[in-house]
Amino acid sequence: MFHVFQYQPLRLITQNSLSSMCLKLMLSRPVAFARIWKSWFSSHSLLGKKNIILMGPPGAGKTTTGRIVGQKLDCPVIDIDDDVLETTWNMSVSEKLQDVGYEEFLEEEGKALLKFSASGSVISLSGSNPMHAAGMQHIKKNGIVVYLDVPTTVIMSRLKSKQMDRIVGLSPGISLKDVLQFRKQFYKRWFDIRVLCGGDVAAEVVAEKVLDAVKRYQDSELETFISTRSSRSGRSMEENSNKFYFSDVVIQGLALDGGLFVPERGLPKFTAEEWQGLIEATYVERAQVILERCIHPADIPASKLAGIIETAYGENFSCSKVAPVRHLAGNQFLLELFHGPTASFKDFALQLMPHLFAYCIPRSCNYLILVATSGDTGSAVLDGFSRLHDTDKQRIALMNFFPEDGVSPIQKSQMIGCQKENAWSVGVKSDFDFCQTAIKQIFTNSDFTGFLTVEYGTALAAANSINWARLLPQIVYHASAYLDLVHQGIISFGSPVDICIPTGNFGNMLAAFYAKMMGIPIRKCICASNENNVLTEFIRTGVYDLRGRKLISSFSPAVDILKSSNLERYLHLIANEDGQLVTQLFDQLENQGHFQLQKDLLGKLQQDLVAGWCSDEDCLAAIHSVYSTTGYILDTHTAVAKVVADRLQDRTCPIIISSTAHYSKFAPAILRALRIAEINQNPLSQLHLLSSYSALPPIHWGLLETLKKTGNGDHRVCAADMSVLMSHIETLIQNHFM
Repeated sequence: MFHVFQYQPLRLITQNSLSSMCLKLMLSRPVAFARIWKSWFSSHSLLGKKNIILMGPPGAGKTTTGRIVGQKLDCPVIDIDDDVLETTWNMSVSEKLQDVGYEEFLEEEGKALLKFSASGSVISLSGSNPMHAAGMQHIKKNGIVVYLDVPTTVIMSRLKSKQMDRIVGLSPGISLKDVLQFRKQFYKRWFDIRVLCGGDVAAEVVAEKVLDAVKRYQDSELETFISTRSSRSGRSMEENSNKFYFSDVVIQGLALDGGLFVPERGLPKFTAEEWQGLIEATYVERAQVILERCIHPADIPASKLAGIIETAYGENFSCSKVAPVRHLAGNQFLLELFHGPTASFKDFALQLMPHLFAYCIPRSCNYLILVATSGDTGSAVLDGFSRLHDTDKQRIALMNFFPEDGVSPIQKSQMIGCQKENAWSVGVKSDFDFCQTAIKQIFTNSDFTGFLTVEYGTALAAANSINWARLLPQIVYHASAYLDLVHQGIISFGSPVDICIPTGNFGNMLAAFYAKMMGIPIRKCICASNENNVLTEFIRTGVYDLRGRKLISSFSPAVDILKSSNLERYLHLIANEDGQLVTQLFDQLENQGHFQLQKDLLGKLQQDLVAGWCSDEDCLAAIHSVYSTTGYILDTHTAVAKVVADRLQDRTCPIIISSTAHYSKFAPAILRALRIAEINQNPLSQLHLLSSYSALPPIHWGLLETLKKTGNGDHRVCAADMSVLMSHIETLIQNHFM
């Protein structure tokens, strides 16, 4: 058996002399001692008895990178091809492949790997090692597998220049590209850490990336979350010791002090080369890379996260591109965010979040998710949680409260049609404000929540829009839209774009800004409001004023919002994480109905954001105009953004307009915009009428099927009474969990 034992870097120094040296330095120069010890410890404890295992396709640079990493760590370096396979076989790898053929080669290679063991070393695998499951399971037991992820086009160019034609799996009728694509599934199965490697990145740089990635993997303490209402200088020792990790913030949702959770060290930044390496990637691949950087593997391992993302954005999206970018006219492009099962952008978060939640919660407790909605969130959250695996459905249930007479017929039909064995809708004989207030009171009723925990082993949780796991997936589609424009040849990487988003709660806009912070060249973020234009006035003046404002019902109900919850995260960011200031502002908003930004903060804000608003009349006129000239039907929210984009863009760069919902969801307003005189009140009839226009995009498949199934389906209806709502909750828990 092939053995390599751990290298001892300080073996020439005796234990006594080392102790004496350390003691003298510690007493005379404690700060210097701390820094030197930290530096030594960080490099020499990086491995311990573990191996760093470099994995990737042929031509990824594993051997060269491995040598550099080994030199930096002063530890043994092993190349599986040169040091194990060729030594074992007594012939070159290419000769062995030619001698035994593809399938037998993989088996022989796997057997050699099973006989190999090492400790405290840097190991460079062959490109085909990951295709042998038993061999990889063996070597992974004592190592951290680092995937050198190089774009396929770069690998093909490298192999061509080296004239390497003896690649395992390559044969007549099977191209090199097919072989490389086929192998990706095996790399994704085994890796712990991914390192993006562009075409022109030097091996020295890749080696540093590997070391940084391994350090991150081993230290989850680096990625904690804080509340927007706390600041580093103002936090007590108790607060500092009570750390919150990704798993905690997914479950808890809202910070105990009323603030919103944000990453303490900010979001990761990608280099231009790393972004360019994702230009040819699929949406799912981009999501995996971006979210791996935002979610520490101690919370969710990369292989598990990959499976969750593939499930979330798989067959339940009607478009293979998931979030395609479509040219509208001139320099305007539409980011279509309505191809999910419930026809709105909320599917991007709510197809993913339930699986993240299920992974993060303790296995010893059942959870009931409570949601209040005035429309689209209800169907999206019901659909998302109903798609959990059966074992997760047994311990996670959801109850959605909505105003029985306060949603559109189509929205109600969706919420009824999306009910499943673990997800229910309850119509409340009141308005949305009552539903939302009632849920907040239930969460703060410690007697009731304590009773549910003790009596039924069930905890309550929320899936509202301020949960970090709702916001994070939205970053992906803004980054992906930019990369799609580059891939289509509309722009070159580095060229700026503007983004215009129909904005109410500010979450979608904040996600675009986060994408910009992570390295996507977004120039201006344009906020588009309807007649509930508090946010527009705030961006223009710095004054957030709710005094005397009443919510106006519009044709774009998803942005009928006066309090933009996620704005708090943005203000915390531009205020240099001054939690005391954020607390002061939002306490003033709550108690006095207004606040005003300082002049310097307003200046920062206006460097990032511009804003405009649109009336219902202008919204309908835009829908009619776009359909008349292009044959494309905008939904009412996208039309708001289109009107504002027309007014505010300077046409010096492309502008991406977020199309946040499918027009089928707002059929009465769309038919009115298209100037149909008589509108049937039956939702299904309205969709059939719209489909007769043969417009782009077609009628939404999921919505049509839901309406066909629903009819006047059953759902619970209750009075606007707290005790009645709590009774419904207890009954549901008894029926589902007991």
